[in-house]
Amino acid sequence: MEEVRNRQSISLPEVKEILGMVEPEYMDQIQRWTYDYVSKFSDITSEDAREMKSMLVNDCNLTEDEAVEIVNIRPTSIAELRSFTFGWKKLILAETLEKMLQIIKKYSPPK
Repeated sequence: MEEVRNRQSISLPEVKEILGMVEPEYMDQIQRWTYDYVSKFSDITSEDAREMKSMLVNDCNLTEDEAVEIVNIRPTSIAELRSFTFGWKKLILAETLEKMLQIIKKYSPPK
């Protein structure tokens, strides 16, 4: 069994990018299912996801895990954001929630 050398949280668009480098015939069943899932549910580029994650970490003082959660879900209101941040068991100021929402909107495709 191999030793884990590094642990990093990555967003769904980043997973799609990584799995997209592998030919489908070389993927195992879990990888194919995962690629199918991320292809259906990630509608931003991996570059935008990385930028959004970086801004959330640097500008909003989120951990990388918290930022990835926000990138993957991309809540659209303060109420939705609060439902996620409540589970983190730390107080996030209203101004920070507003800043988070602005970052999310910047990288979310128009509906």
